[in-house]
Amino acid sequence: MSKITEDAKPPGYYTRQRLKRNKLAAFGITVITTSIIIALLGYLVMPDHTPDANDGAVQIQKQPPGFEATFLKIRKNRIIEQRNFIQKALHGQESAYIIVPVYDYVVEGLMVKVNIFGKKNYGKEYSLLDVVKPLALYHASADNLVSESDMIKYKTIDEKSEMISYQDLVEEFHSNNIETRTYWLGTDKMGRDMLSRLMYGTRISLSIGFVSVLISMVLGMFFGSVSGFFGGKIDMFVMWFMSVIWSIPGIILVIAISMALQSRGVWVAFVAVGLTMWVDVARVMRGQIMTIKEKLYVEAARAFGIKNFRIVFVHILPNIAGPLIVIATANFAAAILLEAGLSFLGLGVQPPTPSWGVMIYEGFQAIGTKNSLHLILFPGLAVCILVLAFNLLGNGLRDAYDPKTRLD
Repeated sequence: MSKITEDAKPPGYYTRQRLKRNKLAAFGITVITTSIIIALLGYLVMPDHTPDANDGAVQIQKQPPGFEATFLKIRKNRIIEQRNFIQKALHGQESAYIIVPVYDYVVEGLMVKVNIFGKKNYGKEYSLLDVVKPLALYHASADNLVSESDMIKYKTIDEKSEMISYQDLVEEFHSNNIETRTYWLGTDKMGRDMLSRLMYGTRISLSIGFVSVLISMVLGMFFGSVSGFFGGKIDMFVMWFMSVIWSIPGIILVIAISMALQSRGVWVAFVAVGLTMWVDVARVMRGQIMTIKEKLYVEAARAFGIKNFRIVFVHILPNIAGPLIVIATANFAAAILLEAGLSFLGLGVQPPTPSWGVMIYEGFQAIGTKNSLHLILFPGLAVCILVLAFNLLGNGLRDAYDPKTRLD
């Protein structure tokens, strides 16, 4: 008898073991975990740390994967707010420079001569001091820029007079104002880094999926539990209401909600997608509760005078957590697809914020032009892989929660 007790395992143990042995579900978990890490770290792991990964130059638009370019970085003549670690991770850090792609450059005296990328034999000159230092708006005046032997006098943007030797100025120029970048996934039509924008799009997709599923779960669990537990006219009314919502195509309902809210953007997409996905949860919740509410332990809870709310959320809900988790993963995948469709139509995330749907739309507009394939291919693959991962995880959870599945 003691041997049997020692070998007995809780149901959750067998569920975890079945899930671990499902290789496809393990692949889905790996992809989702990697995506969550990228979304949480955000700008800290992106090649482009600027807000919305928006640091680009039109001269290098639609360059293929693996493209490498040299940039002249011109210092902005204004104070750039420096953010702390958490702010950088969440919102990025504005660059202190304006980038200009060049073929080559040469320093001659107090001038920098460059050949602009994409314009053969087109040279341009910049003031060396203006490139390196943040200067006062009237820095070009004679009083502001005076050379004394090898020393250069200038005024900073906060009206302070400073001096720097010519040699130090040239060394600072070569250290801070010339940079070579490699665009591993190429550039978009605005010359921005595709890899950075794809990585930021992961945060958008996961955020919308999470908030939308949370909204749908709360609404679905409420309506489903009320309908299934009380039955009668309440059940008839809720079922009629769910049938009405069910009959409207999801994308049409989202468009209607967006128009009703008279707004477009990330938060509208959160709410709109969430409000269209609760019916599936409510149907599952209703069916499960109608089956379980007749069990003896529910009857015993009623006999002890326990309130209906506590019976549903303490005694019934934990016993139907499995099906709810499975449908939540399926809704997560559906939310990602719906958000991509909304952004493609211009009703979801708005530029310049990178979203996979927005990126696919930008690539769609460039179809037929040179070097346009990667503009659609990479965001399309990102959507497919993440949706596939959630579907594989959902299938794995369904099998794991099925007690009929053998555990050899």
